[in-house]
Amino acid sequence: MKPDLNLYDYWPYENRPKITWPGGARVAFWVAPNIEFYEINPPINPKRTPWPRPHPDVNLYSNRDYGNRVGHWRMMEVMDKYDVRGSISLSVALLDHHPEIIKACADRNWEFFSHGIYNTRYSYDMDEAQERAIMEDSINSVKKATGQRIAGWLAPALTHTERTMDLLAEYEFLYTCDLFQDDQPQPVKVNKGRLISMPYSLEINDIIVYNSYLATPRRYGQMIKDQFDQLYEEGKDTGTVMCIPLHAYAVGHPHRMAAFEEALDYITTKPGVWVATAREIAEYYYKNCYDTCAADIAARKGA
Repeated sequence: MKPDLNLYDYWPYENRPKITWPGGARVAFWVAPNIEFYEINPPINPKRTPWPRPHPDVNLYSNRDYGNRVGHWRMMEVMDKYDVRGSISLSVALLDHHPEIIKACADRNWEFFSHGIYNTRYSYDMDEAQERAIMEDSINSVKKATGQRIAGWLAPALTHTERTMDLLAEYEFLYTCDLFQDDQPQPVKVNKGRLISMPYSLEINDIIVYNSYLATPRRYGQMIKDQFDQLYEEGKDTGTVMCIPLHAYAVGHPHRMAAFEEALDYITTKPGVWVATAREIAEYYYKNCYDTCAADIAARKGA
């Protein structure tokens, strides 16, 4: 493994070219529901076990299953209320397991992007043919089921190989959510073609907040609002991006929904907020910002 994968250049926040979102918005806001499927007894990967206890881990499996049976529908209802379309980080196998969820999202004109096939199958030690097969399966399966050509990628369980970003560019993906280095999109360094990193926050990811930080729902809602307030203030000078990553088996529990709804109400009622999908943000960035930002990065590097 190389000590530095050299995926992006150092690009200080200060004095970057100004980003102006549609309508002069300060913040491009998007929501990323991770709609996932966890196998109860997946193939063994020597580098990571999918379940903390021996097979069958019935308790955690059923906890994950709650999201698709109950939590997703509750989460979707709240998002509908505030006219927020999701950009779905999709375990592509869900197309077969729960087509009713796919239809409900497609009927709402939500975006789909790939989160691998299953969230219990990792990219570690995959050869190039295997990684290509997953990308091709994701593209073809989502296209067949929804008519959409997926534009984005979030690696299954955030696992990668050294070639992942180059393959994404080769297959003409527009963005990756796997890099957490910035609050604005940034060009990713790939061998051929173009790719950008799309801001996708681990800090207000509901799984991290609830399972790692052990926060209460009230604290979770306040963290979202605090994140927004800072990005909204900075957005007076140049456009920022805010993402709320969600998991229906976490945020979708009854006692957690009020905090999420309060945060959506807080954000979507502010002036100067572009409520978008990740694809819409990426397409706008490529058309209006990519060349200027890439030139600025190159100039700073040259200096």
